[in-house]
Order: sequence, then C-alpha cells, then structure tokens
Amino acid sequence: MILKGGINYYGMTLGVISLESYFPKPDGHIKHPASFDFPIMYHTVKGATIDRLIGERDPELLKPFIEAAQQLEREGVKAITGSCGFLALHQKEIADAVNVPVFMSSLIQVPLVSRFLKRDQKVGVVVANSDALTEDHLKGVGIADEPIVVAGMQHQKQFAEVILRGDTNDLDMDLFYEELSGVVGNMLEENPDVGAIVLECTDLSTFAPKLQKQFGLPIYDLTSLTRMVAAGADRQIA
Repeated sequence: MILKGGINYYGMTLGVISLESYFPKPDGHIKHPASFDFPIMYHTVKGATIDRLIGERDPELLKPFIEAAQQLEREGVKAITGSCGFLALHQKEIADAVNVPVFMSSLIQVPLVSRFLKRDQKVGVVVANSDALTEDHLKGVGIADEPIVVAGMQHQKQFAEVILRGDTNDLDMDLFYEELSGVVGNMLEENPDVGAIVLECTDLSTFAPKLQKQFGLPIYDLTSLTRMVAAGADRQIA
C-alpha cells in the first residue's frame, strides 16, 4: 500500500476559518473542539471582527478568508467551515478557491430542511442580526424560493453587548437562553406554520437541544451540519 503524502497533518477532518472574538464558546460551539468526535484545525483571521463581517460587510475580508481556506487545505483538512453564519456571503468564492468541501454557514441547510417539511410549512431562521441579512447572503448558500421566517437577536440586550458589539467578554448563559427562547417563542407565536428551525448564528448552537425540548420542533445548526459533512468527507472504513 502506498500512502500518499504532500500535506503537513494527517487525520484532520475539519478546518474552521475563525473570526477574532473573545467571548465564551461553550460546548456545542464550533470553536469548542470537544463538541465533536473528530479532529479540528482552526485558522483565526486577525482583525476579522463580527462588526466588520456583519455590520460593515467589509469587502477587504474576502482575501484573508480565501487565504485561510487555502492554508487549511494545505495543512490537510478534508472540509472547511467558518465561525459565523454571515460568511454565507462568501460561500461561493471560498468554495471556488479550494478542492475540499466548503460550508461557510449553517444557512446552507435551509433548502434541505425545507424539503423535509409539508408544502404549507416554513423554515424558521434565527440570525444574529436580521437587519443585516440580505438577499446576497441567502443566494450565496442557495436559498431561493424556500418559504422562510427570519428572526434576529440584535435587539436582545446581552446578545448585542457581548456578541455583536464586544462591550464585554462575559456571558450570563441563563440570560442568554432567556433572550433566545423569547425570540424563538415570538417567532412561533406569529408563525404557527413553522415546521423546523435553522440557527444561523454559531453562538446559538449550544442551546439547540434545549430549544428542541422546549418547542418540540427539529432544530438544525452548524454542529448538525458539521457532523453530516464530516461523515462524508472523512468516511472511515469499518
């Protein structure tokens, strides 16, 4: 048997292009490697803040994002994702730049989840900032005519202070869930035809099991997508 060389590391299933942020990443977060049962490599793009990506849509970030993906590929990862769902904006460009599967946002699940549901049901989408979500983000991950309902976290006090603005790096997790469950509850009250929920924001992933238990709906997030992609990109021989 000839073992092919040419990469620096072996057995690296996933590479993560990471924004620069310093608030907690609890179990279930893409930047908490113990959340997964396969190895992960991270590449932090210095200066790539949440505000620059979401608020400013800074086009200068695309080049270092592509360079990060290419570096991760050279190191040996078998698939690449990102640490913020708003990287959907750059899905196509980053995927074109490497030769491994790329899934920059959990939003890429929306068309699939929509097919799971009845024709008169909608996909509920919870995002960090619904005011900043545009058609460009949706088109970037192939969302076209799928019936969706979008709810944003930007008006939640702690979420805005810690996640969006970075005023502090500490999180009250009980308050965090209270804010999130309130947003989801309001969305479902106003839209009883929602049949499943996709969490765009990676910082909400840790709460997916709790949300599913509370609201009785399937919840999809970046961790669910990551496990699916990893299972195909790094399939093991039994």
